[in-house]
Amino acid sequence: MQVARTPDERFEALPDFSFAPHYVEIDDGEGGRLRVHYVDEGPRDGHTVLLLHGEPSWCFLYRHIIPQLVDGGCRVIAPDLVGFGKSDKPTEKSDYTYNRHVNWMQAAIIDHLDISDATFFGQDWGGLIGLRLVAENASRFARVVISNTGLPTGDHPLTEAFMAWQHYSKTSPEFEIGWLINAATVRELLADEVAAYDAPFPDDSYKAGARIFPSLVPTAPDDPTASANRAAWEIFDRWEKPFLCCFSDRDPVTRGGDGAFLSRVPGTAGQPHETIENAHHFVQEDSPNDVARIILQAIAQDSR
Repeated sequence: MQVARTPDERFEALPDFSFAPHYVEIDDGEGGRLRVHYVDEGPRDGHTVLLLHGEPSWCFLYRHIIPQLVDGGCRVIAPDLVGFGKSDKPTEKSDYTYNRHVNWMQAAIIDHLDISDATFFGQDWGGLIGLRLVAENASRFARVVISNTGLPTGDHPLTEAFMAWQHYSKTSPEFEIGWLINAATVRELLADEVAAYDAPFPDDSYKAGARIFPSLVPTAPDDPTASANRAAWEIFDRWEKPFLCCFSDRDPVTRGGDGAFLSRVPGTAGQPHETIENAHHFVQEDSPNDVARIILQAIAQDSR
């Protein structure tokens, strides 16, 4: 497996992102090693919150949320998925699979940091990967909060907007990451914010993971990951710990996706679910204060 590593100077002077970098090396699944980056802020004895980003962003997405959670007394862990941010980037699309992403985060975050009694928040692919981590490590998590995500098995059709995005990722000669993020927010990102999303990708050779991610979503029942996701759903069909949905109102990709969780997961009963208004797919950019508030309130409610 050939791996690209983004030069550190690409990440200098990022707006509102002065968090100290942390790294762990893990097995790449082929006998090699991968370096995974993560943010780890707040008191070590504080309540652990795991934040997972999706496609094609990186943990820069959480820059306005992390300080609020830390101010609330939490220890906040926000990794970069392999292929994104400051983490290593295998250069071939075939290096990436859904299950490998789960295994990589299992090794880098669950095993390495040995987290317990944690709150999970995930959006987009952060949910697809993170919900698998939660299901496969249920005793380590106290609650779940999700936004604009899902846990597809290929048994039900996905939205037209997602299928269009998948087609674009396969066929478009242009794949400008900052522009793609900006296109899925209500507010117009500033130039230095767009540049921060472009920073991990000096050229197209770094974008194999970003390019292939949409194609890894299970869209047919015989998808190679479908059985593992069905097994995760069996866990969530019995999940009685708090499970909170806060999807946004302007995301065509995941619109209605909270319905499956609300109808199936016992832990959703009685929770203060919200629809975050005036927010597109990247709710962390459009409504970071709402996301932080919802997470902190979920933790406080269970601590009474």
